[in-house]
Amino acid sequence: TERLICVSSVKREIKMRKLDSTKVRPLKSEQLLRIEDHDFALRPGFGGSPIPVGIDVQVESIDSISEVDMDFTMTLYLRHYWKDERLSFRSTKNKSMTFDGRLIKKIWVPDVFFVHSKRSFIHDTTVENVMLRVYPDGNVLFSLRITVSAMCFMDFSRFPLDTQNCSLELESYAYNEDDLMLYWKHGNQSLSTDEHISLSQFFIEEFSASSGLAFYSSTGWYNRLFINFALRRHIFFFVLQSYFPAMLMVMLSWVSFWIDRRAVPARVSLGITTVLTMSTIITGVSASMPQVSYIKAVDVYLWISFLFVFLSVIEYAAVNYLTTIEERKQLKKRGKASGMYSIDAVQAMAFDGCYHDPDVDMDLTSFSDRCEENATRARATSVSNVGPARIKRKRSLKGNVGRIILQNNHVIDTYSRIIFPSVYIVFNFFYWGLYI
Repeated sequence: TERLICVSSVKREIKMRKLDSTKVRPLKSEQLLRIEDHDFALRPGFGGSPIPVGIDVQVESIDSISEVDMDFTMTLYLRHYWKDERLSFRSTKNKSMTFDGRLIKKIWVPDVFFVHSKRSFIHDTTVENVMLRVYPDGNVLFSLRITVSAMCFMDFSRFPLDTQNCSLELESYAYNEDDLMLYWKHGNQSLSTDEHISLSQFFIEEFSASSGLAFYSSTGWYNRLFINFALRRHIFFFVLQSYFPAMLMVMLSWVSFWIDRRAVPARVSLGITTVLTMSTIITGVSASMPQVSYIKAVDVYLWISFLFVFLSVIEYAAVNYLTTIEERKQLKKRGKASGMYSIDAVQAMAFDGCYHDPDVDMDLTSFSDRCEENATRARATSVSNVGPARIKRKRSLKGNVGRIILQNNHVIDTYSRIIFPSVYIVFNFFYWGLYI
């Protein structure tokens, strides 16, 4: 009877174990690594010397560089190397075992994070891009594929002729140098890059790996690793978008020096057009840049070009004003001219917006009288004489127009044709020699 009772109790216990669904049997890999036999909340070698963790990085791509946000986005493979004797296992062929991300949550892994990072994520297409490889002696390889956006402290004082130095910094979050020693696994060879990495606005000059220490007043010293890279900006885009249009606007403003000083609407409209165009160029460049408190190289060029354009408008204002003063002095000396064409030159300028020289107007008046007399005589003559009379009139008109332009060439315009281009050329020599 006692034997029957023992057998029934054993059967009941086996049945209860089958019905208990809360207990999950460990996987074969977990049994092999004896995960349930150790406390993986503690680091390997807890209480002893700091655990060495080697880092190896392969940069896949630099996705973007943002001057406005002053950051960069990089995709990389981050690999950790360390030894945890608690994960050692027996293997007749001395082969490693490879696992996916499901085993990561059950063992200890280094808590490496990116300093000054804004956003980061582990790729999960088609599955989470995480790999764990365990060797029989307890050596572990932990690899991740990560995209991270981090800050880059940029200096735009030489923009767009600048070179930016950025770095991605890695550090343990919880373990200071007394518990974890972070180092580059293969020294300077620990950082590798894809040969086809390229950016639209930058040329990648170099990649380098370095290390250092970071101090926090509340927690102590931490090992920190640096991924350094230098970016040199391509200038050709900005030459086409900013520098070349600014040069054209400055040269276009010089055209007003060759226009007759009597053509007030032409010279004023040309000056205002070039000023507004330069303002548009400056606004467009400023909109694509961060609002920094110092002057950039492109600001120096654009604002000095704007100054040249503005001075060309002021130059004509001075020419117009001095011409008016000169006219009034001549009118006071000569007095009012007689006849139906004796209109005041200043009043004439107010009517049609053009400068009127009294001598030239007198010449044009007599010239028009002669033209009318010739026309009356031409009507009385035969039709065959009309052609030669028109040819003579055109030739005499061309001669008078050329003489009028030469007589109305102000001395300020004459000097401006030489001074403005010369000074602008000298400025370009100094500018490009300083920044290139």
